[in-house]
Amino acid sequence: MTSWQAVRLIAGIFILLSLALGIPGSPLFTSEWWLTFTAFVGLNLLQSAFTGWCLMETLMRRLGLKPGC
Repeated sequence: MTSWQAVRLIAGIFILLSLALGIPGSPLFTSEWWLTFTAFVGLNLLQSAFTGWCLMETLMRRLGLKPGC
């Protein structure tokens, strides 16, 4: 797995988990404040699309994952 694939996997897990914890109709609901985490992940994905830099990808590379194309 490459670093960019790991970033997309982690982002997807974070978004789905925070939605499950933040939407009142969910059986895992704890607080609507979890939706701010969803927004945070989305904003980070957006800024990385414009800047080409992603902190999570940097961390994945330091953990030994190879960069992707």
